[in-house]
This record gives sequence, structure tokens and C-alpha cells, in this order.
Amino acid sequence: MLVFRVCTISLTPVSSGCSHGKCDCGKCKCDEGWYGEACQYPTTCNLTRKKSNEMCKNSQDIICSGAGTCQCGRCKCVNSEGNGLVYGKFCECDDRECIDDETEEVCTGHGKCYCGNCYCEAGWHGDKCEFQCDITPWEIKKRCTSPDGKICSNRGTCVCGECTCHDVDPTGDWGDIHGDTCECDERNCKAVYDRYSDDFCSGHGQCNCGRCDCKEGWTGKKCEHPRSCPLSAEESAKKCQGNSNLPCSGRGKCECGQCTCFPPGDNRVHGKNCECDDRQCENMDGNVCGGHGICSCGRCICQDGWFGKLCQHSRKCNMTEEESRSLCESADGILCSGKGSCHCGKCICSPQEWYISGDFCECDDRDCDKHDGLICTGNGVCSCGNCECWEGWNGNACEIWLGREYP
Repeated sequence: MLVFRVCTISLTPVSSGCSHGKCDCGKCKCDEGWYGEACQYPTTCNLTRKKSNEMCKNSQDIICSGAGTCQCGRCKCVNSEGNGLVYGKFCECDDRECIDDETEEVCTGHGKCYCGNCYCEAGWHGDKCEFQCDITPWEIKKRCTSPDGKICSNRGTCVCGECTCHDVDPTGDWGDIHGDTCECDERNCKAVYDRYSDDFCSGHGQCNCGRCDCKEGWTGKKCEHPRSCPLSAEESAKKCQGNSNLPCSGRGKCECGQCTCFPPGDNRVHGKNCECDDRQCENMDGNVCGGHGICSCGRCICQDGWFGKLCQHSRKCNMTEEESRSLCESADGILCSGKGSCHCGKCICSPQEWYISGDFCECDDRDCDKHDGLICTGNGVCSCGNCECWEGWNGNACEIWLGREYP
């Protein structure tokens, strides 16, 4: 007689895979030296407490978003009821926010919850999808359509005939995007170098629905060009552009053909056209060229015996070829995802394809968000398709300044 084993499989977000173990009937059986629901925590930690806590901080420098504990550089989220509703790399997602107080249903049964936010079905709206819309879908679309024929100008969400604009202003008062159909984008009035300030139109004009009306004596799309300058606005921009696609390489202020690099007081960004960004030589811990080289105009020059974009690879290797290859194979058994070579147990991704990255060359950095044509706005580094912002910057593309005022 055949005996069948019946499993009850959990579908909570935390049970998506076993990092260091095998999945057995919906539960992880961990390898020796690992524990946790997904075998993600090592039993022995080689990190100092300071280093571990640094790895657990979210973009606001809060350890595990205040919703978990840090264990060897990994966040363990607090789920007192064992329901897995608090999750995320930094415990930043709390799906309890989606539960309606009266019905105790997730998004009142009329939507789906993702990272603490309800995404409502058609015809429903509200923070928890608790309100039903009383106008027709055709009327909803008509009211939300902008003059250029796009729903909320592709800058907002249409809710029951009203546009909720994607407000990128961290103050939350009146964001850079506004208007009945989100047709006004005040970011068009800001100079690239002034993203972190409220200085619209270079301080020489008034911003009206994303268009600069310049004061007397100033001209240019963002009132950046003094009329007293012997150069035309086009000549000035061309002189500041150099070999870049943007004036001052998108990292500075162009005025009468001269670049002033930003942020002010930070000498890591320099050059006639602000073309040198020495922040590119730093890893996420702030180490320049891994301590094995010097930075020259945003590129590492490595010491003898070291190589790599950040001088992170030693030419000496104490592994056998077989040991090295075993560490470079991804879960599907392919060496460096077929997009790189293996050296001493680490993948070196193809330099011809600049956008390939990751421990196994599995990431495509072209997926990182852009702003002003720059990946991560030049204020962070792209890590496996997601922007890792430098201190003080936030946003999907590191386009929002949340730090202190620059001197």
C-alpha cells in the first residue's frame, strides 16, 4: 500500500527560499552552521558588532527599521504572532498596515498588499481599498487624462477620477509634481546641481508649472545664463559640456562657460567639466580602491599584485582550480552566469558589458533608475539593479536630498 505525505506549505514572504539548506515540505532544513526560517543566519559570526549594525541600517540609518534585531549583518524581523507580516532586507515592510480595523481583512478584500501598501482592484480606492467609486470607468479615465493624452501625465495614480501625484518632495507639503492631472513638474525648473535645494530657476526666475520665467538680465531654460556673458547660452553650455552628454557632466553648475562642481566643499568631484568623480573609487564602506591602489579621476590605479575596478582582487590564489570553480557556480551550475570569468573563487564580470554585476554576474545594472539621464543620479552606485545611495541621498534613483545643508 502506498502512503502519501501531505504537506502544508507556508506562503508568507519570508519562506521564499533556503539560502543555506534544502526545502523539505515547505520548511527549510539548514546546513550545519546556519539557522533561521530561510537558513539565512550563521551560528558563528566573524563580524564586529559595529560592522554588523552598519550592514543592518536602512537608508535613514535605523537598524532594521526599528522592527527587528540585527544578527551578524542580517536583519531578523520581529513577528510576534508568527505571521510573517514584517519582512524585507531591513524589515522595512509591515503588511499589518494593510489590515482593515473593522473587517480585519487585508485591503478590505478589494486589493493586494505589498510592503505595507494596498493596491486596489478597479473601482475601489482608499488606504485600505475601503471606498467604492461611484462614477463609470470611462468617466474616471476622462478626468485623469492630461492634455498630452496620458493618465496623470505618467507621474501619478488615478483614483476615482482624481490624480494622486508621485510626490518626490520629502517634506510632503507641496511636491515637485502637481496639477489636476500631474501636468506640472517643478523638477524641470531645478538645475542639476541644485537638486537638494529649493532654488528654482537657478535663483534667477519664477517656476510656473515646470517652466522658468526669468528675471531681467537672465536667460536660458533654467535662467542659468547671464545676459552680460559674452557667450550665448548654447556656447556656454557647449563649453561646459566637454566630452559629456550633460553640462558639467551632470555634476555641477554651468555659468558663462565655467563649471562649479557640486556638492560644494566636496573635493571628490573635480575637473574642468566636473568629469572626475572620485566617489566611484569607493566601495559601500567608503574604502578607496580597497586600500590597494590610488584613485585618479574616478578610476583606480592598483598596486602590484591587485586588480579589478576597485582593486578588490588579489593576483595570488591559494585555491585549486576545482575549488575556485565550485565557488563561482550559481545555483543552476553555470560558471559566473556565462557572463564572466572565475578567479580564486570570485566572478570577474565581462568588462565589455559594463552593466553586468553581482557575485555571480547575474545582475543587469541597466535596470537601475535614472534621473537627468544619469544612473542613480550620480549620487550612488548601482547594485544588482537597485541604487545604493550615498549618505544623505534617497529615492529610487538617489534623486532626493535628505541630509543636512551643504556649507
